Amino acid sequence: MTFSISQIDHVQVVAPVGQEEMAIAFYAGVLGMKVIEKPAALKARGGAWFEFGNQQLHVGVEEPFSPAKKAHPAFRVAGYGEMKTHLLANKIEIKEDDSIQGVERFFVFDPFGNRLEF
Repeated sequence: MTFSISQIDHVQVVAPVGQEEMAIAFYAGVLGMKVIEKPAALKARGGAWFEFGNQQLHVGVEEPFSPAKKAHPAFRVAGYGEMKTHLLANKIEIKEDDSIQGVERFFVFDPFGNRLEF
C-alpha cells in the first residue's frame, strides 16, 4: 500500500438549525475548546468549529435534526478528576462507565443530545 492514514483531522456532531450560540457556550464555554472561524465558503451552512490540541470538532446543522445517541467522539483528558468536578459544577450529568477493565471513562450528552466520551 502506498498510503497511510496518519491522524484524525476532525470529528463532527450535529445540532438543530440556529443553535450555534448554544454550541459555543457548551464546547468553548464549558469544555474549553477554542472557537475557530469556518472557511468563508462554508459559513452560510451554519454550525460552529472548535479546536483542541491538533484536532478539531465541527458542529454541523441538520434539518430534520437527530442527535447521535450511540456513535460518539471520545476525548483524552488531562486533569480527568478536575474535569468531572467542573462538569458537575456546570450541571452537566455524568454517566460513569466501568465496563472496560482498567479504563476510567464517563459519558455526557451535549445540549443537543449527542453522546461524548471522556
